[in-house]
Amino acid sequence: MKIAIIGAGFAGLSAACYLARSGHEIVVYEKQSIAGGRAGLIERDGYRIDTGPSVLTMIGYLEAAVEAAGSRLSDLVDLIKVDPAYRALYSDGSTPAGAGEIRVYSDQSDMYSEIERTCSRQDADGYVRLATFLANLYETEFPHFISRNFASPFSMTRPVAPLMKLIAMGALGKLDHLIAKYLEDERLRRLFTFQAMYAGLSPLEAMGVYSIIAYMDNIQGVYFPKGGMNAAAVALEMAAESAGVRFEFNSAVARVLRGSGNSGPVKAIELESGGRREVDAIVITSELGAAYRELLAPTAPKRSILNSTYSPSCFLWLIGARSERPSDSTHHNIYFGGRWKDSFDQLLKDGTRMSDPSYLVSIPNVTDPDLAPVGGQIYYVLEPVPNLDGKVDWTYESDRITESLRERLLSSGYLQATSQIEVERRIDPLEWQRMGMERGTPFAASHKFFQSGPFRTQNFDARLPNVFFAGSSTIPGVGVPMVLVSGRLAAERVLGHLGGA
Repeated sequence: MKIAIIGAGFAGLSAACYLARSGHEIVVYEKQSIAGGRAGLIERDGYRIDTGPSVLTMIGYLEAAVEAAGSRLSDLVDLIKVDPAYRALYSDGSTPAGAGEIRVYSDQSDMYSEIERTCSRQDADGYVRLATFLANLYETEFPHFISRNFASPFSMTRPVAPLMKLIAMGALGKLDHLIAKYLEDERLRRLFTFQAMYAGLSPLEAMGVYSIIAYMDNIQGVYFPKGGMNAAAVALEMAAESAGVRFEFNSAVARVLRGSGNSGPVKAIELESGGRREVDAIVITSELGAAYRELLAPTAPKRSILNSTYSPSCFLWLIGARSERPSDSTHHNIYFGGRWKDSFDQLLKDGTRMSDPSYLVSIPNVTDPDLAPVGGQIYYVLEPVPNLDGKVDWTYESDRITESLRERLLSSGYLQATSQIEVERRIDPLEWQRMGMERGTPFAASHKFFQSGPFRTQNFDARLPNVFFAGSSTIPGVGVPMVLVSGRLAAERVLGHLGGA
Protein backbone atom coordinates (compact mmCIF):
# COMPACT_ATOMS: atom_id res chain seq x y z
CA MET A 1 0.00 0.00 0.00
CA LYS A 2 1.04 3.62 -0.56
CA ILE A 3 1.68 6.01 2.31
CA ALA A 4 2.35 9.70 1.67
CA ILE A 5 4.09 11.88 4.25
CA ILE A 6 3.71 15.62 3.77
CA GLY A 7 6.74 17.45 5.12
CA ALA A 8 10.38 16.42 5.67
CA GLY A 9 10.83 18.13 9.02
CA PHE A 10 11.74 16.13 12.10
CA ALA A 11 8.17 14.83 12.49
CA GLY A 12 7.86 13.62 8.91
CA LEU A 13 11.36 12.16 8.91
CA SER A 14 10.66 10.31 12.14
CA ALA A 15 7.40 8.90 10.76
CA ALA A 16 9.23 7.84 7.60
CA CYS A 17 11.86 5.99 9.62
CA TYR A 18 9.28 4.15 11.71
CA LEU A 19 7.28 3.21 8.60
CA ALA A 20 10.29 2.42 6.43
CA ARG A 21 10.45 -1.32 7.09
CA SER A 22 6.68 -1.92 7.24
CA GLY A 23 6.59 -3.27 3.71
CA HIS A 24 4.48 -0.39 2.43
CA GLU A 25 5.55 2.13 -0.22
CA ILE A 26 6.53 5.33 1.59
CA VAL A 27 7.00 8.66 -0.19
CA VAL A 28 7.83 11.95 1.55
CA TYR A 29 6.75 15.16 -0.21
CA GLU A 30 8.64 18.30 0.79
CA LYS A 31 8.11 21.78 -0.63
CA GLN A 32 11.68 22.86 0.13
CA SER A 33 14.79 21.62 -1.64
CA ILE A 34 16.27 19.98 1.49
CA ALA A 35 15.08 18.05 4.51
CA GLY A 36 14.75 19.75 7.87
CA GLY A 37 11.52 21.75 7.88
CA ARG A 38 11.88 24.29 10.69
CA ALA A 39 15.47 23.10 11.11
CA GLY A 40 16.42 25.02 7.99
CA LEU A 41 19.82 26.16 6.80
CA ILE A 42 21.58 29.19 5.36
CA GLU A 43 24.83 28.48 3.50
CA ARG A 44 26.56 31.66 2.41
CA ASP A 45 30.10 33.06 2.25
CA GLY A 46 31.52 30.15 4.24
CA TYR A 47 28.87 30.33 6.99
CA ARG A 48 26.51 27.46 7.72
CA ILE A 49 23.72 28.87 9.87
CA ASP A 50 20.76 26.95 11.31
CA THR A 51 17.44 28.78 11.11
CA GLY A 52 15.45 26.67 13.56
CA PRO A 53 16.04 24.84 16.83
CA SER A 54 19.44 25.36 18.44
CA VAL A 55 19.24 22.77 21.24
CA LEU A 56 19.25 18.98 20.85
CA THR A 57 18.37 16.96 23.94
CA MET A 58 17.30 13.38 24.69
CA ILE A 59 19.30 11.99 21.79
CA GLY A 60 17.91 8.53 22.47
CA TYR A 61 14.79 9.49 20.53
CA LEU A 62 16.88 10.44 17.51
CA GLU A 63 18.80 7.18 17.82
CA ALA A 64 15.56 5.17 18.09
CA ALA A 65 14.12 6.68 14.91
CA VAL A 66 17.28 5.96 12.93
CA GLU A 67 17.47 2.42 14.31
CA ALA A 68 13.83 1.81 13.36
CA ALA A 69 14.95 2.29 9.75
CA GLY A 70 17.82 -0.17 10.23
CA SER A 71 20.71 2.29 10.53
CA ARG A 72 23.05 3.46 13.29
CA LEU A 73 23.08 7.11 14.21
CA SER A 74 26.83 7.18 14.76
CA ASP A 75 27.33 6.14 11.13
CA LEU A 76 25.32 9.12 9.89
CA VAL A 77 26.18 12.09 12.11
CA ASP A 78 28.57 13.00 14.91
CA LEU A 79 26.87 14.31 18.05
CA ILE A 80 29.02 16.51 20.27
CA LYS A 81 28.25 17.03 23.96
CA VAL A 82 27.83 20.75 24.69
CA ASP A 83 29.57 21.31 28.01
CA PRO A 84 28.68 23.55 29.69
CA ALA A 85 25.19 23.32 28.28
CA TYR A 86 24.50 26.95 29.15
CA ARG A 87 26.18 30.01 30.56
CA ALA A 88 23.62 32.02 32.51
CA LEU A 89 24.17 35.72 33.18
CA TYR A 90 21.97 37.83 35.41
CA SER A 91 20.94 41.45 35.21
CA ASP A 92 22.35 42.29 38.66
CA GLY A 93 25.74 40.98 37.57
CA SER A 94 26.37 38.99 40.70
CA THR A 95 25.62 35.97 42.79
CA PRO A 96 26.07 35.75 46.57
CA ALA A 97 29.64 34.58 46.02
CA GLY A 98 30.36 37.46 43.66
CA ALA A 99 30.34 35.42 40.44
CA GLY A 100 28.62 37.13 37.49
CA GLU A 101 27.40 33.92 35.91
CA ILE A 102 26.39 30.33 36.56
CA ARG A 103 27.34 27.59 34.14
CA VAL A 104 25.16 24.50 33.69
CA TYR A 105 26.87 21.10 33.54
CA SER A 106 25.11 17.78 33.04
CA ASP A 107 27.78 15.99 35.08
CA GLN A 108 26.39 16.12 38.61
CA SER A 109 29.74 16.47 40.35
CA ASP A 110 30.69 19.41 38.10
CA MET A 111 27.30 21.03 38.62
CA TYR A 112 27.51 20.50 42.39
CA SER A 113 30.86 22.30 42.44
CA GLU A 114 29.51 25.13 40.28
CA ILE A 115 26.49 25.69 42.52
CA GLU A 116 28.57 25.46 45.68
CA ARG A 117 30.99 28.04 44.22
CA THR A 118 28.41 30.51 42.94
CA CYS A 119 25.56 30.02 45.39
CA SER A 120 25.83 27.83 48.49
CA ARG A 121 26.44 24.29 49.67
CA GLN A 122 22.80 24.15 50.74
CA ASP A 123 21.72 24.77 47.15
CA ALA A 124 24.29 22.28 45.86
CA ASP A 125 22.81 19.62 48.13
CA GLY A 126 19.33 20.65 46.99
CA TYR A 127 20.41 20.26 43.38
CA VAL A 128 21.39 16.62 43.99
CA ARG A 129 17.97 15.91 45.50
CA LEU A 130 16.29 17.76 42.62
CA ALA A 131 18.17 15.73 40.02
CA THR A 132 16.93 12.52 41.62
CA PHE A 133 13.39 13.87 41.79
CA LEU A 134 13.41 14.93 38.13
CA ALA A 135 14.69 11.54 37.00
CA ASN A 136 11.86 9.82 38.90
CA LEU A 137 9.34 12.27 37.49
CA TYR A 138 10.53 11.66 33.95
CA GLU A 139 10.32 7.88 34.38
CA THR A 140 6.74 8.25 35.59
CA GLU A 141 5.50 10.96 33.26
CA PHE A 142 7.06 10.27 29.88
CA PRO A 143 5.95 6.69 29.12
CA HIS A 144 2.46 7.08 30.59
CA PHE A 145 1.44 10.62 29.63
CA ILE A 146 3.66 11.75 26.74
CA SER A 147 5.05 8.88 24.68
CA ARG A 148 1.76 7.12 23.88
CA ASN A 149 -1.36 7.43 21.79
CA PHE A 150 -4.61 8.09 23.65
CA ALA A 151 -8.07 6.85 22.72
CA SER A 152 -9.57 9.72 24.74
CA PRO A 153 -8.63 12.00 27.67
CA PHE A 154 -9.98 9.35 30.01
CA SER A 155 -7.12 7.10 28.87
CA MET A 156 -4.77 9.02 31.16
CA THR A 157 -6.42 7.35 34.16
CA ARG A 158 -5.49 3.87 32.93
CA PRO A 159 -3.43 2.61 34.63
CA VAL A 160 -4.26 4.81 37.60
CA ALA A 161 -1.02 4.24 39.55
CA PRO A 162 1.18 6.63 37.48
CA LEU A 163 -1.42 9.41 37.79
CA MET A 164 -1.61 8.96 41.54
CA LYS A 165 2.19 9.02 41.71
CA LEU A 166 2.31 12.34 39.81
CA ILE A 167 -0.17 13.81 42.27
CA ALA A 168 1.81 12.49 45.23
CA MET A 169 5.01 13.99 43.80
CA GLY A 170 3.40 17.42 43.61
CA ALA A 171 3.81 17.53 39.83
CA LEU A 172 0.35 19.02 39.33
CA GLY A 173 1.20 22.00 41.52
CA LYS A 174 3.08 25.13 40.47
CA LEU A 175 6.47 24.58 38.84
CA ASP A 176 8.10 27.48 40.66
CA HIS A 177 6.92 26.19 44.05
CA LEU A 178 8.15 22.70 43.26
CA ILE A 179 11.66 23.85 42.31
CA ALA A 180 11.77 26.17 45.34
CA LYS A 181 11.55 23.11 47.58
CA TYR A 182 15.05 22.19 46.43
CA LEU A 183 16.73 25.46 45.43
CA GLU A 184 16.75 28.65 47.48
CA ASP A 185 18.75 30.93 45.17
CA GLU A 186 16.45 32.79 42.80
CA ARG A 187 18.96 32.54 39.95
CA LEU A 188 19.07 28.77 40.17
CA ARG A 189 15.30 28.61 40.22
CA ARG A 190 15.24 30.54 36.97
CA LEU A 191 17.72 28.07 35.46
CA PHE A 192 15.40 25.18 36.26
CA THR A 193 12.12 26.84 35.27
CA PHE A 194 12.78 29.06 32.24
CA GLN A 195 12.26 26.01 29.99
CA ALA A 196 8.50 26.37 30.54
CA MET A 197 8.72 29.09 27.91
CA TYR A 198 9.33 26.34 25.35
CA ALA A 199 5.82 25.13 26.17
CA GLY A 200 4.30 28.61 25.92
CA LEU A 201 3.91 29.04 29.66
CA SER A 202 5.16 31.40 32.32
CA PRO A 203 7.61 29.66 34.67
CA LEU A 204 5.61 31.24 37.49
CA GLU A 205 2.30 29.76 36.32
CA ALA A 206 3.26 26.41 34.73
CA MET A 207 2.58 23.10 36.45
CA GLY A 208 5.36 21.04 37.95
CA VAL A 209 5.04 18.38 35.24
CA TYR A 210 6.94 20.73 32.93
CA SER A 211 10.04 20.40 35.06
CA ILE A 212 10.89 17.39 32.91
CA ILE A 213 12.01 19.89 30.24
CA ALA A 214 14.67 21.04 32.70
CA TYR A 215 15.52 17.38 33.21
CA MET A 216 16.08 17.00 29.48
CA ASP A 217 18.25 20.14 29.31
CA ASN A 218 20.07 20.39 32.62
CA ILE A 219 20.33 16.77 33.73
CA GLN A 220 20.45 14.66 30.56
CA GLY A 221 22.52 17.24 28.75
CA VAL A 222 22.63 19.19 25.50
CA TYR A 223 24.17 17.95 22.25
CA PHE A 224 24.99 19.49 18.91
CA PRO A 225 25.33 17.67 15.58
CA LYS A 226 28.56 18.31 13.69
CA GLY A 227 27.45 20.32 10.68
CA GLY A 228 24.63 22.00 12.58
CA MET A 229 21.12 21.03 13.62
CA ASN A 230 20.12 20.46 10.01
CA ALA A 231 22.67 17.62 9.92
CA ALA A 232 20.43 15.68 12.33
CA ALA A 233 17.58 15.98 9.83
CA VAL A 234 19.87 14.80 7.05
CA ALA A 235 20.80 11.77 9.17
CA LEU A 236 17.12 10.83 9.46
CA GLU A 237 16.68 11.35 5.73
CA MET A 238 19.61 9.05 4.93
CA ALA A 239 18.35 6.37 7.31
CA ALA A 240 14.87 6.42 5.79
CA GLU A 241 16.17 6.49 2.23
CA SER A 242 18.50 3.55 2.85
CA ALA A 243 15.43 1.58 4.01
CA GLY A 244 13.54 2.32 0.81
CA VAL A 245 11.68 5.54 1.56
CA ARG A 246 11.50 7.86 -1.45
CA PHE A 247 11.78 11.64 -1.16
CA GLU A 248 10.31 14.15 -3.59
CA PHE A 249 11.76 17.59 -2.85
CA ASN A 250 10.46 20.84 -4.36
CA SER A 251 7.08 19.11 -4.33
CA ALA A 252 4.49 21.17 -2.48
CA VAL A 253 1.16 19.42 -1.91
CA ALA A 254 -1.82 21.55 -2.94
CA ARG A 255 -4.66 19.45 -1.51
CA VAL A 256 -5.82 15.99 -0.63
CA LEU A 257 -8.58 14.33 -2.66
CA ARG A 258 -11.29 12.17 -1.13
CA GLY A 259 -12.88 9.22 -2.83
CA SER A 260 -16.51 10.33 -2.77
CA GLY A 261 -16.49 14.06 -3.37
CA ASN A 262 -16.05 15.64 0.05
CA SER A 263 -16.60 12.47 2.05
CA GLY A 264 -14.97 9.12 2.46
CA PRO A 265 -11.28 8.34 2.86
CA VAL A 266 -8.54 10.24 1.09
CA LYS A 267 -7.61 8.60 -2.20
CA ALA A 268 -4.92 10.88 -3.61
CA ILE A 269 -2.88 14.02 -3.15
CA GLU A 270 -2.52 16.73 -5.74
CA LEU A 271 0.78 18.58 -6.10
CA GLU A 272 1.03 22.29 -6.83
CA SER A 273 2.82 21.30 -10.02
CA GLY A 274 -0.34 19.53 -11.11
CA GLY A 275 0.74 15.96 -10.52
CA ARG A 276 -1.52 13.50 -8.72
CA ARG A 277 -0.43 10.60 -6.48
CA GLU A 278 -2.72 7.80 -5.32
CA VAL A 279 -2.48 7.03 -1.59
CA ASP A 280 -3.89 4.59 0.93
CA ALA A 281 -2.88 6.64 3.98
CA ILE A 282 -1.34 10.02 4.61
CA VAL A 283 0.66 11.67 7.41
CA ILE A 284 0.41 15.46 7.46
CA THR A 285 3.05 17.37 9.42
CA SER A 286 1.88 20.91 8.67
CA GLU A 287 0.49 23.06 11.46
CA LEU A 288 -3.02 21.70 12.06
CA GLY A 289 -4.75 24.98 11.26
CA ALA A 290 -2.93 25.24 7.96
CA ALA A 291 -3.53 21.55 7.21
CA TYR A 292 -7.31 21.93 7.39
CA ARG A 293 -7.36 25.33 5.72
CA GLU A 294 -5.05 24.52 2.83
CA LEU A 295 -5.12 20.75 2.34
CA LEU A 296 -8.28 19.29 3.85
CA ALA A 297 -10.95 21.88 2.97
CA PRO A 298 -13.91 21.78 3.08
CA THR A 299 -13.51 19.57 6.15
CA ALA A 300 -13.71 22.01 9.05
CA PRO A 301 -10.97 22.05 11.71
CA LYS A 302 -11.78 20.44 15.03
CA ARG A 303 -13.06 22.77 17.73
CA SER A 304 -9.86 22.19 19.70
CA ILE A 305 -7.88 23.70 16.81
CA LEU A 306 -10.16 26.69 16.34
CA ASN A 307 -10.06 27.46 20.06
CA SER A 308 -6.34 26.88 20.59
CA THR A 309 -4.25 29.29 22.62
CA TYR A 310 -0.87 29.74 20.97
CA SER A 311 2.55 30.06 22.52
CA PRO A 312 4.51 33.30 22.38
CA SER A 313 6.77 33.69 19.39
CA CYS A 314 10.40 34.72 19.15
CA PHE A 315 12.45 37.24 17.24
CA LEU A 316 15.45 35.48 15.75
CA TRP A 317 18.46 37.41 14.47
CA LEU A 318 20.99 35.26 12.61
CA ILE A 319 24.43 36.69 11.97
CA GLY A 320 27.66 35.67 10.32
CA ALA A 321 30.36 38.17 11.33
CA ARG A 322 34.14 38.62 11.12
CA SER A 323 34.53 39.46 14.77
CA GLU A 324 36.10 38.37 18.01
CA ARG A 325 33.81 36.66 20.49
CA PRO A 326 34.21 37.22 24.25
CA SER A 327 36.80 34.88 25.73
CA ASP A 328 34.37 33.63 28.38
CA SER A 329 31.48 32.96 25.98
CA THR A 330 30.14 29.44 25.47
CA HIS A 331 27.92 27.74 22.90
CA HIS A 332 24.70 28.88 24.64
CA ASN A 333 24.64 32.15 26.61
CA ILE A 334 21.43 33.13 28.39
CA TYR A 335 20.96 36.69 29.60
CA PHE A 336 18.21 36.85 32.23
CA GLY A 337 16.35 40.11 32.61
CA GLY A 338 15.72 41.45 36.09
CA ARG A 339 11.97 42.07 36.02
CA TRP A 340 11.08 38.37 35.93
CA LYS A 341 7.36 38.35 36.77
CA ASP A 342 6.60 41.65 35.05
CA SER A 343 8.26 40.42 31.88
CA PHE A 344 6.08 37.32 31.65
CA ASP A 345 2.95 39.32 32.42
CA GLN A 346 3.82 41.68 29.59
CA LEU A 347 4.53 38.87 27.16
CA LEU A 348 1.74 36.43 28.03
CA LYS A 349 -1.04 38.58 29.44
CA ASP A 350 -0.57 42.00 27.83
CA GLY A 351 0.72 40.78 24.46
CA THR A 352 3.52 43.34 24.48
CA ARG A 353 7.28 43.09 24.24
CA MET A 354 9.15 42.51 27.50
CA SER A 355 10.42 45.81 28.92
CA ASP A 356 13.42 43.97 30.42
CA PRO A 357 13.75 40.95 28.12
CA SER A 358 15.74 37.81 28.65
CA TYR A 359 17.50 36.63 25.52
CA LEU A 360 19.76 33.90 24.17
CA VAL A 361 23.02 34.22 22.24
CA SER A 362 24.16 30.92 20.75
CA ILE A 363 27.54 30.59 19.05
CA PRO A 364 27.48 27.17 17.35
CA ASN A 365 31.01 27.48 15.96
CA VAL A 366 32.27 27.26 19.56
CA THR A 367 31.38 23.56 19.29
CA ASP A 368 31.88 23.09 15.55
CA PRO A 369 34.47 25.55 14.15
CA ASP A 370 33.81 24.33 10.59
CA LEU A 371 30.45 26.14 10.58
CA ALA A 372 32.15 29.51 10.06
CA PRO A 373 35.14 30.68 8.00
CA VAL A 374 38.42 31.38 9.77
CA GLY A 375 37.99 34.54 11.81
CA GLY A 376 34.21 34.35 11.55
CA GLN A 377 31.51 33.87 14.19
CA ILE A 378 27.90 32.74 13.98
CA TYR A 379 25.53 34.47 16.39
CA TYR A 380 22.05 33.03 16.88
CA VAL A 381 20.24 35.70 18.89
CA LEU A 382 16.75 34.97 20.19
CA GLU A 383 14.33 37.11 22.18
CA PRO A 384 10.84 35.86 23.20
CA VAL A 385 8.13 38.11 21.78
CA PRO A 386 4.32 38.03 21.49
CA ASN A 387 2.74 36.06 18.67
CA LEU A 388 0.44 37.74 16.16
CA ASP A 389 -2.43 37.76 18.65
CA GLY A 390 -0.42 40.34 20.61
CA LYS A 391 -0.34 44.12 20.38
CA VAL A 392 2.92 44.60 18.48
CA ASP A 393 3.06 46.29 15.09
CA TRP A 394 5.77 44.25 13.40
CA THR A 395 6.00 46.56 10.41
CA TYR A 396 8.32 48.75 12.49
CA GLU A 397 9.01 46.83 15.72
CA SER A 398 11.43 44.46 13.95
CA ASP A 399 13.80 47.36 13.31
CA ARG A 400 13.58 48.46 16.95
CA ILE A 401 14.36 44.96 18.27
CA THR A 402 17.22 44.55 15.83
CA GLU A 403 18.72 47.82 17.01
CA SER A 404 18.38 46.90 20.70
CA LEU A 405 19.96 43.49 20.11
CA ARG A 406 22.75 45.10 18.06
CA GLU A 407 23.53 47.41 20.99
CA ARG A 408 23.63 44.44 23.35
CA LEU A 409 26.00 42.48 21.13
CA LEU A 410 28.28 45.50 20.86
CA SER A 411 28.25 46.23 24.60
CA SER A 412 28.81 42.54 25.44
CA GLY A 413 31.78 42.23 23.08
CA TYR A 414 30.29 39.85 20.51
CA LEU A 415 30.65 42.56 17.87
CA GLN A 416 33.25 45.29 17.77
CA ALA A 417 31.51 47.11 14.89
CA THR A 418 28.35 46.49 12.90
CA SER A 419 30.42 46.58 9.71
CA GLN A 420 31.77 43.15 10.71
CA ILE A 421 28.42 41.53 9.83
CA GLU A 422 28.73 39.61 6.54
CA VAL A 423 25.56 37.49 6.59
CA GLU A 424 22.34 38.52 8.27
CA ARG A 425 18.77 37.32 8.48
CA ARG A 426 16.02 38.20 10.91
CA ILE A 427 12.83 36.23 11.47
CA ASP A 428 9.92 37.95 13.20
CA PRO A 429 6.36 36.65 13.76
CA LEU A 430 5.24 37.86 10.34
CA GLU A 431 8.03 35.83 8.74
CA TRP A 432 7.21 32.78 10.87
CA GLN A 433 3.62 33.09 9.63
CA ARG A 434 4.79 33.27 6.02
CA MET A 435 6.69 30.05 6.70
CA GLY A 436 3.39 28.33 7.61
CA MET A 437 3.36 28.70 11.39
CA GLU A 438 0.04 29.55 12.97
CA ARG A 439 -0.20 32.94 14.72
CA GLY A 440 3.41 33.58 13.73
CA THR A 441 4.96 31.32 16.37
CA PRO A 442 7.35 28.40 15.81
CA PHE A 443 6.22 26.96 19.17
CA ALA A 444 2.67 26.01 18.08
CA ALA A 445 -0.26 25.70 20.49
CA SER A 446 0.75 26.28 24.08
CA HIS A 447 0.83 23.50 26.65
CA LYS A 448 -1.72 24.88 29.05
CA PHE A 449 -3.47 22.04 30.90
CA PHE A 450 -6.28 21.40 28.42
CA GLN A 451 -3.85 21.50 25.49
CA SER A 452 -1.44 18.95 26.95
CA GLY A 453 -1.14 15.18 27.07
CA PRO A 454 -4.45 13.47 26.24
CA PHE A 455 -6.17 16.86 25.97
CA ARG A 456 -3.94 18.05 23.12
CA THR A 457 -5.46 17.79 19.64
CA GLN A 458 -5.02 14.15 18.69
CA ASN A 459 -3.13 12.84 15.68
CA PHE A 460 -6.21 11.52 13.87
CA ASP A 461 -9.67 12.72 12.86
CA ALA A 462 -12.50 10.18 12.76
CA ARG A 463 -13.98 12.05 9.79
CA LEU A 464 -10.79 11.30 7.83
CA PRO A 465 -10.15 7.62 8.53
CA ASN A 466 -6.86 7.32 6.67
CA VAL A 467 -5.37 10.74 7.50
CA PHE A 468 -2.98 11.13 10.45
CA PHE A 469 -1.00 14.03 11.89
CA ALA A 470 2.47 14.55 13.33
CA GLY A 471 4.38 17.60 14.48
CA SER A 472 4.34 20.11 17.30
CA SER A 473 0.63 20.98 16.90
CA THR A 474 -0.48 17.50 17.90
CA ILE A 475 0.59 15.04 20.59
CA PRO A 476 2.90 15.08 22.42
CA GLY A 477 3.87 18.69 21.60
CA VAL A 478 6.74 21.12 21.12
CA GLY A 479 10.47 20.46 20.96
CA VAL A 480 12.71 18.19 18.91
CA PRO A 481 12.32 15.13 21.20
CA MET A 482 8.53 15.57 21.28
CA VAL A 483 8.30 15.97 17.53
CA LEU A 484 10.36 12.82 16.99
CA VAL A 485 7.96 10.98 19.28
CA SER A 486 5.01 12.43 17.36
CA GLY A 487 6.36 10.81 14.18
CA ARG A 488 6.46 7.44 15.91
CA LEU A 489 2.94 7.85 17.29
CA ALA A 490 1.61 8.79 13.86
CA ALA A 491 3.35 5.75 12.34
CA GLU A 492 1.67 3.54 14.93
CA ARG A 493 -1.69 5.00 13.94
CA VAL A 494 -1.01 4.34 10.26
CA LEU A 495 0.03 0.74 10.84
CA GLY A 496 -2.97 0.19 13.10
CA HIS A 497 -5.14 1.36 10.20
CA LEU A 498 -3.41 -0.46 7.35
CA GLY A 499 -1.77 -3.38 9.11
CA GLY A 500 1.43 -4.91 7.80
CA ALA A 501 2.05 -5.17 4.08
